[in-house]
Amino acid sequence: MARVHTTADLRAEPAVSPSEGASADLGDMIPTERIRNVGIIAHVDHGKTTLVDCLLKQSGALSGATMQESRVMDSNTLEKERGITILSKVTSLMYKDHRINIVDTPGHADFGGEVERILSMVDSVVLVVDASEGPMAQTKFVLTKALARGLHPLVVLNKIDRPASRPDEVDSELLELFLALGATDEQTSYDMLYASAKEGWCSRDLSVVASYVDAAAQGQKANGNMVPLLDAILDRVPPPRGQREGAPFSMLVTQLEANPYLGKCALGRVTSGIVSVGDSIRVLAPETGDVIEAGKVTKLFLRSGVQQIEMAQAGAGDLVAISGVPKVGVNSTIASPDVTTPLEFIPIDPPTISVTFSVNDSPLAGREGTMLTSNMIRDRLLREAETNVALQIVSDGKSESMEVRGRGELQLSVLIETMRREGFELSVTPPRVLFKRDPENPKLALEPYEEITVDVDHDVSGNVIEKLTKRKGELKSFVDVADKARIVFHIPTRGLLGYASEFKNDTHGTGVMNHAFLHYGEYAGAFEKTRKSSMICMAQGTATSYALNMVEARGRLFVRNGDDVYSGMVVGELSKDGTDLDVNPTKAKQLTNVRAAGKDETIRLTPVKPWSLEAVIAYINPDEAIEVTPSQIRLRKQILDPTRRKQNSRKRISDISHFID
Repeated sequence: MARVHTTADLRAEPAVSPSEGASADLGDMIPTERIRNVGIIAHVDHGKTTLVDCLLKQSGALSGATMQESRVMDSNTLEKERGITILSKVTSLMYKDHRINIVDTPGHADFGGEVERILSMVDSVVLVVDASEGPMAQTKFVLTKALARGLHPLVVLNKIDRPASRPDEVDSELLELFLALGATDEQTSYDMLYASAKEGWCSRDLSVVASYVDAAAQGQKANGNMVPLLDAILDRVPPPRGQREGAPFSMLVTQLEANPYLGKCALGRVTSGIVSVGDSIRVLAPETGDVIEAGKVTKLFLRSGVQQIEMAQAGAGDLVAISGVPKVGVNSTIASPDVTTPLEFIPIDPPTISVTFSVNDSPLAGREGTMLTSNMIRDRLLREAETNVALQIVSDGKSESMEVRGRGELQLSVLIETMRREGFELSVTPPRVLFKRDPENPKLALEPYEEITVDVDHDVSGNVIEKLTKRKGELKSFVDVADKARIVFHIPTRGLLGYASEFKNDTHGTGVMNHAFLHYGEYAGAFEKTRKSSMICMAQGTATSYALNMVEARGRLFVRNGDDVYSGMVVGELSKDGTDLDVNPTKAKQLTNVRAAGKDETIRLTPVKPWSLEAVIAYINPDEAIEVTPSQIRLRKQILDPTRRKQNSRKRISDISHFID
């Protein structure tokens, strides 16, 4: 039997009575009236995962070493390193004899596909908003999707204990956002709670919040907990709909999980009927309803905290993982043998940018990686597309390469970083936006636009506005938020490619930039060139300090003394704009037996900062490529041979139709 989790030991006044305590085992199937399915949605870094951690710890769903960990839901290595949520996660806890299934979602716009998928699993959402920043770009995106599904959100103003918090203003901004998105009267009548997930308390009353903040200022522990939020979930989130008795079993697959002992497990919400271990099931293809596979349920799992709990049976409204059908895919329907019609799934927004993955054909290929061939790269990308429906893998007609389409630079860089850690060597082209034809006027090209929100100091706001305007951005609003200027632009996605590093330099690292997909609009025209020309290596060998000292006078270096270089590799950036310059960083000083009159000067080179994937993706020019190995990231020309490169540069593509999808 699984452990019973309650908050009885946390609640001071009034205490949870025995009749209110959890009497059902977490692994048992319980009536739908005692189930609540809720998603946690928010803008990036507004505290979703910290809030879920707090609920799990106070409910007793975490124990042992996990009680001391922070952000336990971010189990992926890259999630822990980057401090962001990449994949949506499902967990559950027991409170007052109710099972609360919680889905934690990513907050970054590039992983918005994860948010769109989980909305079919939940009956309401908790919208977490930073009490200082207020609603941001991704807040608008996730709220739009939730309202379109007819969900009634609960609103939590997190980080309310910060000195810069402004609850009344943020409440007004939220109401304006709800109304602007076409919310109904019922949806605008949302419950508002004030919380500090980091400190572990929330309340409906600002006077109580003030007492908690005063206690913390005096070094005392605030006598609060997350019970008000749990009570609000029980009161405001409706129980799941769906007939159990007399209805055939059906479930829409939302996510796939890999189990080292059971293989592929399908996670989803049971839409109707009851399923037990050993039942015969079939997998139906999305839309067509073709039978992909038939099998039996070998295991049923429910996740509590970070652990999986086996179930004997599950019914409509449960969020469970099923094993026994290894060919299942995302958006497939798992159902009883007598079901022939697949369940409807939520279509996600289309990708807006693409890159091409190909075999690493540089002279240094094969020195580090173990996954080198085009077949290995293709198989890995196709496996990724099975679980990540926001990515599209398209064959470009060449046997050595595959086109990968996604939502943004961060999403693609996470995929590249994951593959390089698995031992792959790749060559990746610069990102390009995906144009499409206007359905009403086929001669008109459309390109994706995004809404970008930046918070910067007032003294650099003019520079930021100037740069975004040059990138075809249209200023929508300029308001003061605390001591920052908040600027909102509508801008083509092309204008954001490569802007992140420039923005960081312009704001001296103090600015915050967020963006989300808006719509497809008319082609905005060509941009001005924003990056200087490159210094191209003209010889293969090892870079020497003697040669680099002379090359550095021309611009900024990307290689260090002792690095391996080859012809066609980008070794630096020119300080003056113009054409690319061929240099020889391998030249060594000629030694003779003639004694010099003076001493050799000591060579001091400027330290070189190693490339990060996001930085190099943002920096790269259209005629260049990124060489990715398990330990190195190099910048190179797509055509290594200098003669062929000069011939190819004379070919100008004047028709945008070459890039239209």
